[in-house]
Amino acid sequence: MELTRNLTDSASVAATATASTAQNTGSATATDITATDSATGSATGSVTSKASASGSSKASASGSKSGSGSSSAKHSTSYDARLPAGGISMMTPAATETSYYKIGEYITFGWNYTSLSATPTAINIMATCTENSQLYTISMNQTVSGTGSVVWDTGKYQSTAVQNPLLTETYTLIIYDAGSSISATAQAGYLSVFDSYTFGMYTPQPYVPLDQFVCATCSGALSSMERAALKMVLGMGLLTVLSFTWFVSGTGIIW
Repeated sequence: MELTRNLTDSASVAATATASTAQNTGSATATDITATDSATGSATGSVTSKASASGSSKASASGSKSGSGSSSAKHSTSYDARLPAGGISMMTPAATETSYYKIGEYITFGWNYTSLSATPTAINIMATCTENSQLYTISMNQTVSGTGSVVWDTGKYQSTAVQNPLLTETYTLIIYDAGSSISATAQAGYLSVFDSYTFGMYTPQPYVPLDQFVCATCSGALSSMERAALKMVLGMGLLTVLSFTWFVSGTGIIW
């Protein structure tokens, strides 16, 4: 009996130790798995978080750039919509005059600013010709003062213009805010695009003697031979009238 009890107790102790070891092993394994999953999850979450932060940052930067581009097309300060847009009043030459300029000479334009609530920092001055759809630069980023003026050296431009020379045509003067665009919509208080003044330019022609001149735009222009024939017809008509008068007077038909 004693031997049997000892054997039973030994078996019980061994079983308990085995169970305890298995339990500890299971706990360790579970702990390791949990730690591994936790580390993996943390790392994955960290990477995802970083990717998300990076994406948000890029999207934000992209949005900022887009917003910046959009806002640059508009003025930062808004004025009462009842106010007129700023404008330009031509002084030299007067807006009521149609001036013609010889290509190769200096052309002076002068103007006043009207209804400006916000004075532009600088302006661009251009000229355009509808005949060749060309835009000619007169001055860029010109500082704005009380009044405006510019001198265009057409001779200098023409001497270097190979592809788009100045033509004998009508031109339109264009003045606009350098911080805006040539096609900007007028806004209250700000300088609107000025494009209402037209002027003519022509290329000087060499001297031609009067008897060799032919009017290219005259529909009834006569050649030198036609002019000689006309002179002869007029001369013969005059001679006929004088001869008839002398004949009638000499024969006493008319007293």
